[in-house]
Amino acid sequence: MAQLENLLQVLQPTQLLGPTNPELSALTMDSRQAGPGVGFFAIRGTLRDGHDFIASAVEQGVSAVFCEELPQNTPEHVTFVQVPNAAEAMGHIAAEFYGNPSKKLKLVGVTGTNGKTTCVTLLHKLYRDLGYNAGLLSTVQNQINETVIPASHTTPDAITLQSLLAQMVKAGCTHAFMEVSSHALVQHRVTGVQFTGAVFTNITHDHLDYHGTFDEYIRAKKLFFDHLTKKAFALVNADDKRAMVMLQNTKATKYTYALRKEADFKARLLDNSIQGLQLELEGQEVWFRLIGTFNAYNLLAVYGAATLLGEDKQEVLASLSNLTSAAGRFDYVVSAGQITGIVDYAHTPDALENVLQTIQQIRKPEQKVITIVGCGGNRDAAKRPVMADIAAKMSDRVILTSDNPRDEDPQEILNQMQAGVKPTDLKKSLSVVDRREAIKTAVLLAEADDIILVAGKGHETYQEVKGVRSPFDDKQVLQESFALLQK
Repeated sequence: MAQLENLLQVLQPTQLLGPTNPELSALTMDSRQAGPGVGFFAIRGTLRDGHDFIASAVEQGVSAVFCEELPQNTPEHVTFVQVPNAAEAMGHIAAEFYGNPSKKLKLVGVTGTNGKTTCVTLLHKLYRDLGYNAGLLSTVQNQINETVIPASHTTPDAITLQSLLAQMVKAGCTHAFMEVSSHALVQHRVTGVQFTGAVFTNITHDHLDYHGTFDEYIRAKKLFFDHLTKKAFALVNADDKRAMVMLQNTKATKYTYALRKEADFKARLLDNSIQGLQLELEGQEVWFRLIGTFNAYNLLAVYGAATLLGEDKQEVLASLSNLTSAAGRFDYVVSAGQITGIVDYAHTPDALENVLQTIQQIRKPEQKVITIVGCGGNRDAAKRPVMADIAAKMSDRVILTSDNPRDEDPQEILNQMQAGVKPTDLKKSLSVVDRREAIKTAVLLAEADDIILVAGKGHETYQEVKGVRSPFDDKQVLQESFALLQK
């Protein structure tokens, strides 16, 4: 519960109509949840404009409306708060409504195209292992200590986010780790959140369907660092050529990590195999259960962040050496016939190339690599031929298939992908629209010791076709296909 007049102290409204003394018991951006004691935010989205639902919210007895344009009808018993940006206002109001929980936590956000989920998951596991109460906000799931709360977005909307942070504080959490997506930054989902630290992993081709250009995508990521306070730290991957751009205008204390360049946190890759990674870090050799050069970067980012949060370096390394990655991130199973199946969320050209490079590094000369890959519908179409080309170029066989077609024709997506396969690679390329059949086909084509990569969906347990979500788990389907092979 909060008095509206107290909440309004964090805003500078363009115009204020109606009483300022109502008490708000809830906030929402969904008119269906409007009612007495509720503050409704009219948010302009990509598909719908919340201003179109103001009348509905008023009919349901809403106490206050936050909007960018006042409606023609403004009943006197409802408070109308006109603001320049309703999404930004929602971030500030939500933070105040829930008691500014981020200020009571050591909150670290991780942004970048790839590695966000792995980094925040490892940080959460690390801090739980070190004995802390800690929260997690990720693409895979949200967690308050060990209690799992399903996640629907990489970064929740501002109201949900502040509510989750408040629950973490109530549960005694001292630390929290969250993914910060480019969409969330542009849409003000993290407005009103105070971060103790920010980590930048890398930036490559992704989400251009939303941001329009690569420059706009970079600018969106940079917003995260631009808004950090002087008390925060900013830790970036110096091996990424755009890392320094992130730090240009930040007030935070700047730190770097790298495998190749000189950096504040530097490691050297000694060994990379299916058994794990051997790194030289801080002058000592450490073995980790994670696989691949990309995970060497993730481990280094986590180590750097934990060190900057004040943890003992030796304790951090000891714990990290025993941790496993997030679900659907280089998640592998081995069949009775010694076929290795790897499930990975790689859904961008760079992520796919990283995973395939890792497989090339750890494979034996006689092992074939069979890659199954698709591209999501209603998303950036420009990456489709690029991903197909990468998969075909770096695999012995490639099977193009459906990911989440959503509202698009699955065959048309495959046609666009197929267009990227070079003529010299066509003979090793197949198109199988049905993803389950594609995985079965790969298993039938594989021989003992071969490696099958199922890329694109990772941790997801559904497939979305024409607006309908049906159960589908890549790892489960892969295991079922392995089992059928033994019969």
